[in-house]
Amino acid sequence: MMRLVVPAAFAVPLPAAAQSVQITHLSDLAFGTITNVGVDQLQSESVCAYSGILGGRYTVTASGSGASGAFTLANGSSLLPYEVQWSATSGQTSGTSLSSGAALAGQTTLLSCPVLQTSNASLIVILRAASLSAATAGGYGGTLTIVLAPD
Repeated sequence: MMRLVVPAAFAVPLPAAAQSVQITHLSDLAFGTITNVGVDQLQSESVCAYSGILGGRYTVTASGSGASGAFTLANGSSLLPYEVQWSATSGQTSGTSLSSGAALAGQTTLLSCPVLQTSNASLIVILRAASLSAATAGGYGGTLTIVLAPD
């Protein structure tokens, strides 16, 4: 079973400007038991990125729980790399690749996510077949941290 935990909260208080961009609808991404390691495994989650300013621009930065923020899941000393993508449209299975610690700028938010539009962006996590076929069997886990900031 592979589990990736995506925290939805910040660990430290943020200045008022940083609090003007928020993300909701994040949850744990569970890949479950993978039986076909010859095929890429993908989990996509529709989220809501919003700002106190209509059409506010933001950056999205991701970091993993691996060494130096690497996108890796761990099973003891065994590591399984994964890829992270972001799309400014909900319901997507592909987007712009993110590099750990590097901000993707120029994203635009809604003022809020109204009842009829509960999401407006996608977080995509991919386990590539080449990495899966080389992985040691077992349960893997890790943490992916997503930070939105005003742009």
